[in-house]
Amino acid sequence: MGPIGVFDSGYGGLTILQQLRKSLPERDFIYLGDNARAPYGSRSFDVVYEFTRQAVMHLFDMGCDLVILGCNTASAKALRTIQQNDLPLIDPAKRVLGVIRPTVEIIGDLTNSRHVGIVATEGTIRSKSYELEIAKLHPDITVTGQACPLWAAIVEAGEAESEGADYFVSKRIRQLLERDPLIDTIILGCTHYPLLMTALRKAVPAGIRIVPQGEYVANSLVDYLHRHPEMDSRCSRGATMRYYTTESPERFKECARIFLHEDINVEHIDL
Repeated sequence: MGPIGVFDSGYGGLTILQQLRKSLPERDFIYLGDNARAPYGSRSFDVVYEFTRQAVMHLFDMGCDLVILGCNTASAKALRTIQQNDLPLIDPAKRVLGVIRPTVEIIGDLTNSRHVGIVATEGTIRSKSYELEIAKLHPDITVTGQACPLWAAIVEAGEAESEGADYFVSKRIRQLLERDPLIDTIILGCTHYPLLMTALRKAVPAGIRIVPQGEYVANSLVDYLHRHPEMDSRCSRGATMRYYTTESPERFKECARIFLHEDINVEHIDL
């Protein structure tokens, strides 16, 4: 038995981790942030895959049989290759899951107009992962993606409640809705973006639903463990939490406070 691993290129996956801990409070978790090499958003598919594979292997070595990629870019650019090519060779019993599929599965129940917007990093938008996954499950839904440079940086700088945040969020939301005025649901396709909810609520017209991922990812994991008792039995229950970063632990602690609103202990590791 071992903890559930949660990986992100930086801090955004902490919003996923929060919801996972809320839904599965008895479980043990390890969070690994590759902050030294973040952001992943503008990196190539090959680089994101290699960095993500290294992190997953490290979490496996730390005893995790189940790893959640709490990062949209890693989920978009690396998850499928790891699942199809690496896991059969490493250990067919281990599992790596992402954050895109759980959101896509629920989106058909959330939109009435069948027009959905995605706001995300440049890498996630360029990958068209949301469009492809939504087309598989909900071919009647029209998807429009909008890259949002600076949003994640604004959050990490602690400026999510600033006038600057309001400006840049409003600008990208306006561009998105100009491209498809029929959008009635907007998916936050980056795990940093829930911290911009104040600015988003100002910018997004009434009647348009804003969809953060954490709750749906957590619900999906609970359902997954219920449907896969063999994996459920391999995930330990001690209610422990460990944090690791490839960057400065002190820097990680400062930024993590923005996401978690608590002080944590962090250890440095090298990938």
